[in-house]
Amino acid sequence: MTEPEAFYERISANRFRPTEHTRGPWDPNSQHAGPPAALLGRALEERPGARADMRSARITYEIVKPVPIRPLEVTVHVLRSGRSVELVEAALAPEGEAPVMLARALRVRTLGEPGPAVADGPQLPSPGEAADTPFFGVPWDIGYHTSMETRFTEGAFRETGPGTCWMRMRLPLLADEEIRPLDRVLVAADSGNGISNVLDFNRHVFVNADLTVHLHRHPVGEWVAVEARTNVDPAGIGLADSRLHDEKGPIGRGAQSLFVAPR
Repeated sequence: MTEPEAFYERISANRFRPTEHTRGPWDPNSQHAGPPAALLGRALEERPGARADMRSARITYEIVKPVPIRPLEVTVHVLRSGRSVELVEAALAPEGEAPVMLARALRVRTLGEPGPAVADGPQLPSPGEAADTPFFGVPWDIGYHTSMETRFTEGAFRETGPGTCWMRMRLPLLADEEIRPLDRVLVAADSGNGISNVLDFNRHVFVNADLTVHLHRHPVGEWVAVEARTNVDPAGIGLADSRLHDEKGPIGRGAQSLFVAPR
């Protein structure tokens, strides 16, 4: 049986089979956190009874353990439901095991008629002005690094310091299903610490145990830019802070708490 050209294959309504395209750069048996973050984001918006007049304004992820490349189950619970705001939680777990990733979304009611808009316009060179930028060396042929198109306008994966990278999904999140705007943001947002790495990959690890994404607008178009900066304290705690953009301008922010240590 040929594996689908997607990050996941849907087994049932809440069960999914990851493909090798989810594989991260550090462990051949673990996923990059971007695809499972997008999978949970999709589940939060697709849950039975979800209100069409609400949109996720903030999603916070707790990455409890590396996400394995094995069949996964998603569960969703409404924690608080109100007229204008609701809080919804989702969990991702290998079948029969404890959750490896949790997501909690603050969903806000949208206006029935357009209200006043206050937003910045484009602040970055467009992706068409940037060349394809390769990932750092990854010891396997297929994974997240081959499933995302990346174009840096500042920095590079192979350079240390701040970085700005346009990212585009080469594949859909789910086989035979359309890519949605939230998919595009969440697949990319977890890359902030790699885009703005400040230490040598070969000598240090800097792993994020969480991810928070705030969105004042869902993206339009295929490209999402991550404009990232990383700061690290001598105690080994860091923060990767990212501004998120589409080609029309800023759409929100992402933040990752980092554990930093020598290899």
